[in-house]
Amino acid sequence: MVKGGSYLTGATDPESVFTPEDFSEEDRMVAAMVADFTRNEILPVTGDIEAQAGGLMQSLMEKAGGLGILSADIPGEYGGGDMSKIVSAIIAENVSLGGSFAVAFGAHTGIGTLPIVFFGNDEQKAKYLPDLASGKKLAAFGLTEPGAGSDALAARTRAVLSPDGRHYLLSGEKIFITNGGTAEVFVVFAKIDGEKFTAFIVDRDTPGFTTGAEEHKLGIKGSSTRSLIFEDAPVPVENVLYEPGRGASVALGVLDIGRFKLAAGAMGSAKGALEVAVRYAQQREQFKTPLVKFGLIQEKLARMAARTYAAESAVYRTAGLLEEALHGTTGAATIKGMEEYAVECSVNKNLASEVLDYVVDQTLQIHGGYGYIAEYAPERFYRDARINRIFEGTNEINRLIIPGTLLRRAAKGEIPLLQAAQALARDIFDLQPGLDEDGLLAAETRMVDNAKKMFLMVGGSAAQKYLDKIAYQQEVMGLLADMVIEIFAMDSAVARALKARDGGIKALLARSYVHDVFPRFELWGKKVLAHIAGGDELRTQLAVLKRLSRYEPCDTIALDRTIAERVAGAGGYVV
Repeated sequence: MVKGGSYLTGATDPESVFTPEDFSEEDRMVAAMVADFTRNEILPVTGDIEAQAGGLMQSLMEKAGGLGILSADIPGEYGGGDMSKIVSAIIAENVSLGGSFAVAFGAHTGIGTLPIVFFGNDEQKAKYLPDLASGKKLAAFGLTEPGAGSDALAARTRAVLSPDGRHYLLSGEKIFITNGGTAEVFVVFAKIDGEKFTAFIVDRDTPGFTTGAEEHKLGIKGSSTRSLIFEDAPVPVENVLYEPGRGASVALGVLDIGRFKLAAGAMGSAKGALEVAVRYAQQREQFKTPLVKFGLIQEKLARMAARTYAAESAVYRTAGLLEEALHGTTGAATIKGMEEYAVECSVNKNLASEVLDYVVDQTLQIHGGYGYIAEYAPERFYRDARINRIFEGTNEINRLIIPGTLLRRAAKGEIPLLQAAQALARDIFDLQPGLDEDGLLAAETRMVDNAKKMFLMVGGSAAQKYLDKIAYQQEVMGLLADMVIEIFAMDSAVARALKARDGGIKALLARSYVHDVFPRFELWGKKVLAHIAGGDELRTQLAVLKRLSRYEPCDTIALDRTIAERVAGAGGYVV
């Protein structure tokens, strides 16, 4: 199994990377079926969904359940499809244009259902999973509290064992709960006796359990968002999920998968927004010329496509890793598998959510004033996209998780990060910028390799200076996270084109992305080094950084024009 984070310390074998070109015929059939469902069943009633028409969301979810769209991650013996994590990502991608429906779907199939799939016992799975697979019942995840958002383990909701020992009495409040008004099954976290953080399965009809009023939101207006209120609500002891005091393992593990699924959905939304942008740019004329013929519009379309390609490459690379690690596992084995790729899940979440924000912003800009009008699609895209940088742990929290997790794993010897940084430091004065060799994406491959070296050099220097106190240097952690995110994105984009031996559009997209991102590494490195060093030490480190960041620019203007022509010819995203 490929180790999580290993792409930072050495070259990537393209053959080891799963890509969309590896989809089976069955995978493609699932993608087409889900896309048809979204196009034919969801999009025509978008207005009614946004107005939260009574019973509509539940009806649509049952239709989705009837098609097997809700059950990909559920074992077959409990009414599920028992499909791969690759198919799970395909479904999330292709349902994403459903807007608010996609949010309700994601909460139900991801953080709502997966805790029971991964951590439930046989009785709990038999009781709950068949109805969740069919859509007869919807699920929700109750973690966030008024005083415990990013610091989820500071929750104050309490659970006290009843005198007869048959129930835990839950008291407290959860807020911002997606599907709060529609779910029948809730995975809720509380501290037994105020200490043991534990997951519980709670039924809607539990006495003492009520929900608050609907929240009025900036976007995703059609999904139900409510608070959950518990007043000595009796939850049967057999509804403890996994083990008492092991709620953190449930919450954090499932959130990792939730971040991955969110990334797949965000990437799918970016594809959809790009298609809308291209269609409008082809139809709208100014100065008797279609917008798609203008250079600055072509530049936008090319960059939107390149960033979407990088996100897609990263998402499906991670899908392949998760499938290998998680297929057929339960309990402790599942926790171990999710922990292995926790960094990649956070990387995907940040990358794809920020790509989506870029794409919808440019889509609105291409539409000009029309993009600001509610009857045009970009207005909803723009509002709906914003939540993704907050969902499943804010992007700031994930930027702390990424380097923090890598350093902890390195300290345990689970990943040779420190050894690679030390080896680089020994040989640092012998480093040569290298000459670009002939061959597909040779220059870009070298640039990705040098980006890895810059991360090792800068990250190693920061870790050596701050040791176990580095977590308090949040700005440094954030810059290191930016490096890790973009290394994974560039590495995945290049590896995908190399694996396909594609000197066409994939290579163009990979080249555009690498040349757009690579120059940022020198700036990020300078910021960190200027903070941690000074005098001759700083000048020496900056000289090495300068050497590693050296590259020969390509004609990105001509490159992006070519990409834009291909995108326009295809009517949207094309690989």
